[in-house]
Amino acid sequence: MADTSLLSRRLKSFFDPQGSPTLLSLPDSFVVTACAAIVVHLIFKRWEPMKLPIVAFLLFLVPACLSLLFASHLSLTKGLATALATFYTVLVSSIVIYRISPFHPLARYPGPLAAKITKWWHAYHVHTGKQHLYVRHLHDQYGDIVRIGPNDVSIRDASCISSGLGSQGLPKGPMWDGRFMYSPIPAMVGARDHAYHMQRRRPWNRAFSATALKEYEPLIYGRVHQLVSALADRQGQVVDIAKWIGYFTYDFMGDMVYGGWTEMLRDGKDEDGLWDVVHRGLDVSAVYGEVPWVSYYASMLPNLGKDLKRMRKMAFDRAKQRYDSGSKARDLFYYLSNEDGAEKVTPPRPIVVSDGVLALIAGSDTTAIVTATILYSLLCNPTTYHRLQQEVDKFYPRGEDPLKTKHYKDMHYLEATINEGLRLFPATPSGTQRAPAPGKGDRLIGKYYIPEGTATKFHFWSIQRDPRNFSHPDTFWPERWLVAEGLEHADEPLTHNANAFVPFSLGPYNCVGKNVAMQEMRMLLCHLMHTLDLRFPEGYVPRAFEDALEDQFGFKVGELPVIVQRRE
Repeated sequence: MADTSLLSRRLKSFFDPQGSPTLLSLPDSFVVTACAAIVVHLIFKRWEPMKLPIVAFLLFLVPACLSLLFASHLSLTKGLATALATFYTVLVSSIVIYRISPFHPLARYPGPLAAKITKWWHAYHVHTGKQHLYVRHLHDQYGDIVRIGPNDVSIRDASCISSGLGSQGLPKGPMWDGRFMYSPIPAMVGARDHAYHMQRRRPWNRAFSATALKEYEPLIYGRVHQLVSALADRQGQVVDIAKWIGYFTYDFMGDMVYGGWTEMLRDGKDEDGLWDVVHRGLDVSAVYGEVPWVSYYASMLPNLGKDLKRMRKMAFDRAKQRYDSGSKARDLFYYLSNEDGAEKVTPPRPIVVSDGVLALIAGSDTTAIVTATILYSLLCNPTTYHRLQQEVDKFYPRGEDPLKTKHYKDMHYLEATINEGLRLFPATPSGTQRAPAPGKGDRLIGKYYIPEGTATKFHFWSIQRDPRNFSHPDTFWPERWLVAEGLEHADEPLTHNANAFVPFSLGPYNCVGKNVAMQEMRMLLCHLMHTLDLRFPEGYVPRAFEDALEDQFGFKVGELPVIVQRRE
């Protein structure tokens, strides 16, 4: 205390050596500190700095220096406390007042007060896993465009999809920086520059062409046969079929991306813990995508985001191993590493490895989710289940191989069933983020004005369950697709807006693996329907599966217990 008092007296003598009035009066010190806080707000609003030295200077050193103004009137400790309290109170107040004021660029759009003030409100709902339900509720309450953050909007208007996601649509938003923890090698899926994105995507387009798909079909064939055989060996038992489908998709993606990796189907379990690590990592990355700046600092601290870091490390290690070993077959790496010789310049190794990591995570989880939700919907609707089974039996009678794809193009009910599953349970229910590129000006998306820097999402869960787009929007009804194509007739007028169905997104940033995912689902459903009978166990409440769904950018599914019987 003696040292503090001495320092305080010296500071006072510095500001008031002759006992004359101090440099600034106490009220003026408050005014200067308040003005400094407002200036700092304007700096963050204009440039959004994230470099640690700059942020530390603005948020800590500036108010610490301003405390000297108060130290001439108060003790050093009280002066520091007063300066910090004044600075942060004014800074927070300035931010809040601006975000809810009529001067904010998004002031015209409604939304919850808490969401307008801070993105942490929406990040909380993402963390709960019920983002898809929450945002649908907001759209029902506020309309087709709703503010879900200080600089974020969600759109439910299907007429805006083409202008927002099409060839002249918005580039990717900043959420991808957060999801990938500001990786020095940006992921292809998050590339915001259009020309750079198209350059990175070229090998992916070759890898998922119709020719390449034929090369992957034997891999799908082998893994589907392995899955169905493993289920058949458990006849009469209760199995979690969602887990087994996950094993199938991860084993297949390991084959397709790296030429082999996991053997979950063989082992009947996740021996390496990959699935568990991926899911925990995706949970974290979903929140980081909403508040990207947190991800930036978490990447510097070893104990923050460790699940996400471990997930990426596992995939990176496998990708490096595959890169070093060279190709044994035409897997995805064969194209990504330019082993086909199509590119004049081979991409740098870090880019190839980064793309391999993306393929494993994006390609396995989404297909597993959609297939599990389709099976759930079929089991909840026995009439639909048996109609699909009858179509499979028609094209593949006893003794024929349902994994031979020659009849798939004529199996309209199979295609309708998959489409209906994708409509009800889109793989990315809350959509991917887009935003007008910084420095490129504001955009008009449909009838909505989107200011520069505004993160924009199209809420597919709401769009594809909107009664203005689809009759009986919350009902699993594959026949709607047959009626829309003129293959069947309905007893009532049908509302069917094909433009509102975008399960694989749209435009130059759409899902490059769509054809492979669709073929996986066709082959798996055909072989399951042909070989096995599935039913829920006695006493199981099917709604529990749907209630357990968690929207962590993509869905995370819980258990789906079924009893397996071989078909005679």
